[in-house]
Amino acid sequence: MIKVRIPTPLRRLTGGQGEVDIEGDSVSALINTLETQYPGIKERLCDEEGAIRRFVNIYINEEDIRFHQGLDTPVKQGDEVSIIPAIAGG
Repeated sequence: MIKVRIPTPLRRLTGGQGEVDIEGDSVSALINTLETQYPGIKERLCDEEGAIRRFVNIYINEEDIRFHQGLDTPVKQGDEVSIIPAIAGG
């Protein structure tokens, strides 16, 4: 299982859970599994073309997937995936 950390704004979609354990072999597969189990979460993470939204950052074991293979970045058992919404301010 892969542990996915859910940010507070999305927890209403996961029944209040801050972490969920799911299966998948890539970030894309994880997002699809999340959508199956928690409908509505994918549209919060991905745009109409299926790309990660600009204000969403995803990390695998504290490494940003943008510096790897994006949605195609592989994941393996024991990995920890964090979904981090960007915070604006000034």
